[in-house]
Amino acid sequence: MRFALDRREATQGTVDAIAVGLAERAEKEDAFPRALAREDQAYGKFLSGAWERREIRGKRKEVTVFHRADGKGRLLVVGLGPRTLVDTETLRNAAAEVVRALKGRGARTLGFKLASFANERIPAETAVRALVDGAALGGYEFLRYKSSHEGKIEETTVFLGEEAAREEAPLRKALEQEEALVETVLWTRDIANVPADTATPEWLAEQARGLAKEFGVKVTVFDEKKLAEMNCGGILGVGGGSVHPPRLIVLEYGGGARSGKTVAVVGKGITFDSGGISLKPAPGMSTMKFDKSGACAVLGVVRAAAVLKVPPRVIGVMACAENLPGPSAYRPGDVLRTHGGKTIEVLNTDAEGRVVLSDALGYVVEKYHPDQVVDMATLTGACVVALGPDIAGLVSNDEVLAQSLLDASRQTGETVWRMPLTDTHREMVKSDVGDVRNSTELKEGGMLTAAAFLENFVGKTAWAHLDIAGPAICDGPTARYVPSYFNHGATAFGVRLVARYLMTTPR
Repeated sequence: MRFALDRREATQGTVDAIAVGLAERAEKEDAFPRALAREDQAYGKFLSGAWERREIRGKRKEVTVFHRADGKGRLLVVGLGPRTLVDTETLRNAAAEVVRALKGRGARTLGFKLASFANERIPAETAVRALVDGAALGGYEFLRYKSSHEGKIEETTVFLGEEAAREEAPLRKALEQEEALVETVLWTRDIANVPADTATPEWLAEQARGLAKEFGVKVTVFDEKKLAEMNCGGILGVGGGSVHPPRLIVLEYGGGARSGKTVAVVGKGITFDSGGISLKPAPGMSTMKFDKSGACAVLGVVRAAAVLKVPPRVIGVMACAENLPGPSAYRPGDVLRTHGGKTIEVLNTDAEGRVVLSDALGYVVEKYHPDQVVDMATLTGACVVALGPDIAGLVSNDEVLAQSLLDASRQTGETVWRMPLTDTHREMVKSDVGDVRNSTELKEGGMLTAAAFLENFVGKTAWAHLDIAGPAICDGPTARYVPSYFNHGATAFGVRLVARYLMTTPR
């Protein structure tokens, strides 16, 4: 989807459809909204008539379509809900709902009337970013395996109108920047949605090589022989049961500042997770192709960093393996020695994500001495139980880093919730046989014991762990409860969040 900015009023444009936002009317509110006067006039006063009959009420997810009498276009009125509760996330969802309402209905171009979405609490620039997010993400479809598909919106224009036209330069910059970011998110979704018969660890390495060539970042791929030389027993153990050997993929973006901080972004890249010898039940196993979402998000973050030229140096590390119960698979009871020398007692081969991350975290801390490390992983079902399908769990050993990520979360709508990490959790992952164990005998606190495990491999480095198991995937019955701009399959959750943090982090 392409985006454009137009100084004119929406009614002066030539798009196939115009969208306006309407806050929910109060019970005794009778006066027709002045902000929609031009549209009402252009559409033969159909809007004011529908308002008087209470056919349009402004409730969230309410989309009403009006057609011009001369057949030259249509108008969509999208409900924003109670006026006092309208925020940027409301706008993202509204834009997505408009795009979805037009799918397969002959419209190729769409315009948003900016004045109907911005308000005293949502500046025009923020509203522009939200509309771009919602329209692009909401209109996404994974088409790699489709032989045919319905027509959809190809170009979206934000109409500034008289008031906002004075701010054209900063608004154009915001639109172009956000367009570049969401294009990267869609690119990431396309990679994350590819199933395991194609998306092997080596295939992910090829995507990284392509990214490096296109955007001028450095890439290093460690194969199974090199991983053995590096004593990466965690990733080798997890990937031992598959005919597709594991890969540790490292991307380096030099940074937009001459000198500045180094931020490492580390992702879990399990291309398919059967559970290994601790086999998962069959229902839902098809979604385990999405267990690489953390590593895919790392690809997206590095791409966004290069496109947007963020100030910090960014090191992206992808720990990629396929967890299958083959003849050389690792077993419960095994003890694995990781890159940094720490040993892991394996109690459950389905707790494999933290095992591959142990090598990735240990390597990046030792090699690059980053100022901060952020890891992203579809790590635990316990996080989904605790926070639901649309919120990621955040655990951190650094207050400044944690608060910065929470601020970025509020800006992007990629919601995270900070969770505690205590000495009790740290004690629970200690092993009687090795240094740490990858599972415990207790079901309670599973997300936090997983985080406590990972903490062992970052030393004193400022670190944040994002458990994205819920919002990384939109599938089945959860689809009706998550944001409207989530689509079936991979969401690329974390790309906008971490990219926004990198864009705003001090040098």
